[in-house]
Amino acid sequence: MRGYLLFQLYGPLAAWGEPAVGEARHSATHPSRSALLGLLAAAAGLRRDNAEGQRRLSESLRFGIKTLAMGSVLKDYHTTQVPPQERKIHHYHTRRDELGSGRLGTILSSREYRQDGLWLVAAWSNSDSAIYTLDELAKYLATPVFHLYLGRKSCPLGLPLNPRVIQAETLKQAFAVYPQPSLLDQKAWRGIGAAQFAWEACNHTGFPKEDFRAPRHDNPLSRDRWQFGDREEYIKLEQEGG
Repeated sequence: MRGYLLFQLYGPLAAWGEPAVGEARHSATHPSRSALLGLLAAAAGLRRDNAEGQRRLSESLRFGIKTLAMGSVLKDYHTTQVPPQERKIHHYHTRRDELGSGRLGTILSSREYRQDGLWLVAAWSNSDSAIYTLDELAKYLATPVFHLYLGRKSCPLGLPLNPRVIQAETLKQAFAVYPQPSLLDQKAWRGIGAAQFAWEACNHTGFPKEDFRAPRHDNPLSRDRWQFGDREEYIKLEQEGG
């Protein structure tokens, strides 16, 4: 038996960042590893400048995701004012500092959001020296220290996270034991069809074989420098009840 921390993610809007090229800011169909680590860190009050704490949190956890509804795509034509390029050597602590820095330029971008997406997340410990236990993280998710959001600050939670620590033989079993989100009882959510499962490499998934693997560039290496590394994600499509 293994302990899994499970919680639900739902919001009118969510944005799971992908590598940004040019003006386009795409969203993945399910949460990134960096987004989940950021959400747990914010809940626990672990600040971004605590590099050692961020490293230990990242090294101690692995994730699996069950996508119940990936949501429809919303594209937003976005403009923002930022200090000129040559002034980026200076660090601005707040948005107010940026706006008060003097001459500003405008950046144009197209940003994607997922509307009405619903995901279940499972986290399990990958280290004997974890900075937080799963029970501690569950308590923080129920009463977070910092404000939580789904990828961007403009995407607040639409439901409580309902964290549960579940003992199960496999990841698949843990997802099956977790209570079905109440949203699925509503008429608008019926007939979703196949659920998509995604997980990081492990030997306790409960699935005989993944359907395919996909690379993701979302493993945080440095929060200060916003550097991310590559990893592989394993994907399985399965009918409900299968």
